[in-house]
Amino acid sequence: MKQIKIHSDYITLQQLLKMENVISSGGEAKYYLSINKVYVNQELENRRGRKLYPNDKIVIDEKEFVIE
Repeated sequence: MKQIKIHSDYITLQQLLKMENVISSGGEAKYYLSINKVYVNQELENRRGRKLYPNDKIVIDEKEFVIE
């Protein structure tokens, strides 16, 4: 499980995907989420603008992340 430290109240799912090099640009986020399963707190998520707050758990391609 990788811990992601943020310096604001939240980040978006799209920002996380870019930070972790899952996508190379923000424009790819919508397409990526339409063909891949991404879970936020054990719920399937397809909104690129989903706000991620501290203690949220995200699963992308079987890799787990926690927002700090």
